[in-house]
Amino acid sequence: MFSKFFINRPIFATVVSILIILAGIISINILPVKEYPAVTPPQINVQATYPGADAKTLSSTVATTLENAINGVENMTYITSTASPSGILSMSVMFEVGTAVEQAKVDVNNRVQLALSKLPTEVQRQGISVKERSPDMLKVIAFTSKNEVHDTTYISNYLTVNVIDDIKRIKGVGEAMVFGAKDYAIRIWIDPQKLAFYSLTADDVTSVIRTQNNQYATGSIGREPIKTVTPFTYSITTEGRLKTVEAFENIIVRSNEDGSTLRVKDLAQVKLGADSINTVGRYSGDPMIPVGIFLSPGANALEVSAALDKTLEELSKNFPEDIKYKIPYDATLFVKESIKEVIKTLGEAILFVIILIYLFLGNVRATFIPVMAIPVSVIGTFAGLYAAGFSINLLTLFGMILAIGLVVDDAIIVIENVERNLRTKDLKVKDATIEAMKELTTPLIAIILVLSAVFIPAALTGGFSGVMYKQFAITIVMAVVISGIVALTLTPALCAIFLKQHEPEPIWPIRKFNQFFDWSTRIFIGITKQTIRLWFFSLALFAILIYATYSIMKINPTGLVPTEDKGMLMVLTYMMPATSLGESKKITAEIEKQLLANPNVIGTGAITGIDIATFAYKTDAGIMFTKLKPWSERKLPEQKSQALAGQFMGQFMMTSKEAFVVPVNPPPIMGMSTTGGFEMWIQDRTGGSLHTLNKYTSEIVAKASQDSRLSGVRTTLNTNTPQYKLSVDNDKAKAMNISIDSIFNTIQSTFGQGYINDFNLYGRTFHVNIQSDSQYRATKEEFKSVYVKTKDNNLVPLSELTSLDRVVDASVIERFNMFNAAKVTGNPNIGYASSDATKAIEEIAESVLPEGYTIAWSGTTFQEKKLESEGNYTSLYAAIFVFLILAALYESWSIPLAVIISIPFAIFGAALAVFLRGLEADIYFQVGLITLVGLSAKNAILIVEFAMDKLKNGMNLLDATIEAAKLRFRPIVMTSLAFIVGTLPLAISSGAGSASRHIIGTTVVGGMITAMVIGVLFIPLFFYIVLKVKQKILKTNTKLDI
Repeated sequence: MFSKFFINRPIFATVVSILIILAGIISINILPVKEYPAVTPPQINVQATYPGADAKTLSSTVATTLENAINGVENMTYITSTASPSGILSMSVMFEVGTAVEQAKVDVNNRVQLALSKLPTEVQRQGISVKERSPDMLKVIAFTSKNEVHDTTYISNYLTVNVIDDIKRIKGVGEAMVFGAKDYAIRIWIDPQKLAFYSLTADDVTSVIRTQNNQYATGSIGREPIKTVTPFTYSITTEGRLKTVEAFENIIVRSNEDGSTLRVKDLAQVKLGADSINTVGRYSGDPMIPVGIFLSPGANALEVSAALDKTLEELSKNFPEDIKYKIPYDATLFVKESIKEVIKTLGEAILFVIILIYLFLGNVRATFIPVMAIPVSVIGTFAGLYAAGFSINLLTLFGMILAIGLVVDDAIIVIENVERNLRTKDLKVKDATIEAMKELTTPLIAIILVLSAVFIPAALTGGFSGVMYKQFAITIVMAVVISGIVALTLTPALCAIFLKQHEPEPIWPIRKFNQFFDWSTRIFIGITKQTIRLWFFSLALFAILIYATYSIMKINPTGLVPTEDKGMLMVLTYMMPATSLGESKKITAEIEKQLLANPNVIGTGAITGIDIATFAYKTDAGIMFTKLKPWSERKLPEQKSQALAGQFMGQFMMTSKEAFVVPVNPPPIMGMSTTGGFEMWIQDRTGGSLHTLNKYTSEIVAKASQDSRLSGVRTTLNTNTPQYKLSVDNDKAKAMNISIDSIFNTIQSTFGQGYINDFNLYGRTFHVNIQSDSQYRATKEEFKSVYVKTKDNNLVPLSELTSLDRVVDASVIERFNMFNAAKVTGNPNIGYASSDATKAIEEIAESVLPEGYTIAWSGTTFQEKKLESEGNYTSLYAAIFVFLILAALYESWSIPLAVIISIPFAIFGAALAVFLRGLEADIYFQVGLITLVGLSAKNAILIVEFAMDKLKNGMNLLDATIEAAKLRFRPIVMTSLAFIVGTLPLAISSGAGSASRHIIGTTVVGGMITAMVIGVLFIPLFFYIVLKVKQKILKTNTKLDI
């Protein structure tokens, strides 16, 4: 017998356990720590720039060309594009979870290169970037200047030159992005009136600058091949690119015969300024430059955060005295607090389990034995996580908490059986232990196999749910396998040493508890007999329970993962369409003041000029990262982030007349969506106008605002943005001998921003741009003062060749999977779940949209829709695996049925508990169900295994069934209660991350209670009926060959 070796060699058994603990301790120190494993789908970002182009031009000339090329790349799930009025096109290509991101980037880049020649020349000159967009934003750092000694342009470039590169070199940092970077540029601010006076155009100035600010290859003197040998070879060097404002000012535009020259400074102001001013940042009222820090895949968030803090502290010693930094957003605060709360819950679970074990076993020595299984199994599991390439995250820690109740089960079963042998048989402790292990080795192995097998389908599932299941499943399997090893090695060795043949009488509370339990056992056996006697009535009750379970599961709201209080809010602001950046800044500042006045807010980081929902630069949008007080200082329900979001929503509806303000929680999983809530796309497959699409979208949003299930519903499409539509008289231009290219180049260089070439500063390369001075771009009347040149060098006012008409149209155009689309986002109202919100908006959309318009999902909602079908199948497959393992173990198709039929009791309890607490049946609920499949099967195995032994020893079927139920009732209740009290802290915990803990804790506690209280009454019945049916089939009343 396997365990006998360790009973005779207790030191050997101890050494094995110590080695497991040491391996776990070493692994803890090197495992990465994250909130979640890599569950976010890989995302490749393609960005193109077309200076001066509007959204419609970008969408029609650049987006469609690139989409046609990229669409269908391997493992792609969907593609979106956003054309903004700033001339920037941003495309996101989403892939299946688990796709190799580097290969995805190569595949996308290859297709972009094939399409490059089809794009406008100006887009090609600017270049197209293809890069992995890291979804894990670690921090946002706000850099400010005290008393505004330095402007934000200086701060931005100081960071670019002196800080950003150092941050990027930190191990684990995937990207350090300056939001709204104001890179230096030589700005040529031309005066159209002066150009006209000298009979010049913007094209003329651009041409001379491009020629005189260039890098030329000039060769060498005396370089081979050469006929005459020279002693030296000399390189010929030139000044190359210009470096100073003065040098650009002195570029010669025209030389006259009298020796006089016309220079750039005679026609324009030349300044060193910002390449673009798309955004304005403020931290708690002070101007700031925000820098987003993103993690590289697999990086340890806490280690990177610590290294980043250290690097910033060192770099700050050399900052100009006025430049300071603050951190308005830090993802590790939530991660640290969540892990801290989980570890606290872990400690509570261990304490509760120890108390329960002592209550049942009645003495310290016996209690010590199963308690030893906890550190060995839990700490040893970390070694398994390292071997599997996993991280320490919320899922693996949840798995360990659930495993606490499991890892002591096997040891409890061993001790209980040894003590029963000591009470009922005249055996020495060592002999009683050997006898117990003879009886238990097979059922222990069966339990280990079943609890491991139940998670095999979960571990093999692909996609988002597969990653979630796998982390959780493998953690529990590792803990169960290690606890099984302990139960077969260390536990019997300790029993032989610590247990006594005649234990002293337990203390009074323990005696009373044992008396109560003996009474409970008698009641249990009495009910069990009645359950078997009234088998038809019992089966009817079982059928009712199955129907009730189905009904509850149907009405339980669903979701992907719960919304957590992450210690911050994202406050989105939308001003009137076409509101200028300066005006938006004023409005945002007022909203910021109201936020800071709330006692639960400790800081805000505001960025005006960006729409976070589309990541498009828009002068009439903004976002504020609003940092809340620590969780320990916000314990009241009205202080939770969800409640504060609702309060701010109502407050701003009353006070903010110039902006639509939407406070939202961050997404539950960073990188899965931009904000929390649902993401729906309305696709126009008819090729109709954006105005028609906007009409239907607006109707949907209006109806959604009246639906009590929805909150904060909004759309990114707005075709009511005031614009001017430019029309060119091609016939007149042709008649005047003016090229169309020259007209548009002049317009772009005047009213847009013309890119000329580059210059070097501080070892970097920056742009040289040309544009009209601000007073010549203020009104449409300025078209009269801008001229184009005919091929005969005559000047013609732009106003003679063009016309401007006031129109309203979309400033941002989005596309989803090759079609023009409108993005609709929103949140479930208080008291409603994610599934309620998606169902509501889906019903509204179907009632409004005509034929040719369809809906699609993205972000978190996309994964949620996939999960709706995957989760239930995984639980079913888990039950099938359990059945097959037991069939192989018992060499019987009938015996496993008695085990499998007991599973619905646990599912009923789980569904009922979640329903009564008003929680969502999300991914954590599905994980809990899979766990319950194995746990409820374990209870049945204990009874079935002993009943089979009794049958083999000559008992009749009914007596064997009742005797097995009587013998195994105490260990079943004991192990079930150990699991329940071990996971109860999850269900009642508070603090950061409590929403996830509540769902998984409620699921398994509710399921195990019904499995223990109701299910255990039916397991003997199912065994009896299955064997009775087998007798009928075999037409024998004799002892069964099982």
